[in-house]
Amino acid sequence: MAAERADRRPIRWHIAVFLAPAVLIYTAVMIIPLFGTLQLSLFSTVDNQQVFVGLKNFATLLGDERWAASFWNALWNNTWFFIIHMVVQNPIGVLLAALLSHPRLRFSAFYRTAIFVPTILSFVIVGFTWKLILSPLWGVAPELLDMIGLKHLFTPWLGKEDYALTTLGLISVWQFVGIPMMLIYAALLSIPEEILEAAECDGITGFAQFWKIQLPLILPAIGIISILTFVGNFNAFDLIYSAQGALAGPNYATDILGTFLYRTFFGFQLQIGDPNMGATIASIMFFIILAGVCLYLFAIQSRLRRYQF
Repeated sequence: MAAERADRRPIRWHIAVFLAPAVLIYTAVMIIPLFGTLQLSLFSTVDNQQVFVGLKNFATLLGDERWAASFWNALWNNTWFFIIHMVVQNPIGVLLAALLSHPRLRFSAFYRTAIFVPTILSFVIVGFTWKLILSPLWGVAPELLDMIGLKHLFTPWLGKEDYALTTLGLISVWQFVGIPMMLIYAALLSIPEEILEAAECDGITGFAQFWKIQLPLILPAIGIISILTFVGNFNAFDLIYSAQGALAGPNYATDILGTFLYRTFFGFQLQIGDPNMGATIASIMFFIILAGVCLYLFAIQSRLRRYQF
């Protein structure tokens, strides 16, 4: 009997007790609204009553000429917004982290703080401030370019369809480049000194050391940053709304899924809100993000080689 009792593992009730508050809050704030949104997308308002229509709202969004044009425009803009962050923000973050992790760099703590500070600023402050800076009427950008003899390069970037979204993407990069920088910086610091010393003994130093030794070791961290960038950009809304408004001008050139969802769900100016179609857009956003995350987890992360130190 004593041996049987010894073999039995004690039930660790304290784990459930500690997890319960977080699970309950996450369920109330995220899970229940998510299923409510999915349910709302399957209904339509007919004579002030909710009628089950199945996937008709999805077919309307993707197939109706009026809805489809706006949806595909917003989806492409969202994709371009994400590409800007992947091509510009994350490589710059890796480069900054590599420079700041150099042991001989002076004032590295000051540089890290200065680069990271914009990430804690409000979207409203960032959007409104940059809108003032780039204004052709009272902005300081023309004067700053004139001081270095490049005033001829200035153009109202936020007012032109070809440049507005790219400009907002670069503003977002300026604000959030500190996040990948700090994550990569932490990953670089976690590499044991013995590995770097062994590389130096083999004559691998400088950029070659980073490219051949450090970069392969931080690939899992870069993967996490990439998927966080994907999720964050396909949930973007605040910066576009604060800088360009709900209409995401000019001529919907900066319209992304977030602003398209906002106008559809709540309505704007002469457009009447449609919660069912708004929920349909939100559901498609969820499925896009879910597909991207699953692709990363099962097709990419599982193949990344992890090193145990």
